Amino acid sequence: MASKYYTIFFYIIFSVLFSQDILLSLDGSNLNYDSSQDIAGFQFSHDGCVTGASGGDATANGFVVSTSGTTLLGFSFTGSVIPTGQGTLIELSGNVSEDCISDFIFSSSNGSSLDVVFETAPSGPYYNLSINSTGESHLVILQDSIEGLD
Repeated sequence: MASKYYTIFFYIIFSVLFSQDILLSLDGSNLNYDSSQDIAGFQFSHDGCVTGASGGDATANGFVVSTSGTTLLGFSFTGSVIPTGQGTLIELSGNVSEDCISDFIFSSSNGSSLDVVFETAPSGPYYNLSINSTGESHLVILQDSIEGLD
């Protein structure tokens, strides 16, 4: 009986921890999305870095996109949505970076809020390694990249 409760408990925890409707990322000036829900509207704040916005799937699906000195807003007067999937949501103009946009609000076609995660590039030095398989086991230690072992 206890294992049944543990299973239910872990299911709820994982559902809450890993629930996201939309994953956003910035690729140059393109705000990209990967969504498990239809998007009926969106807005976000910026620190003045966005001077304009056009194109992307928002425009392709008939959204009106408006920018101000601190906010970008996108929605449709006809009730159309950006369907579930992935692509470029909008192409931003200006000196746009990950740290100048924030406070993302997205809504579904029934007006409910969608959970949004904004994926940022890793900070600090990191290494991308490509190790070819030789059929033998090897241990590789990159001493120069390990800090704080003293």
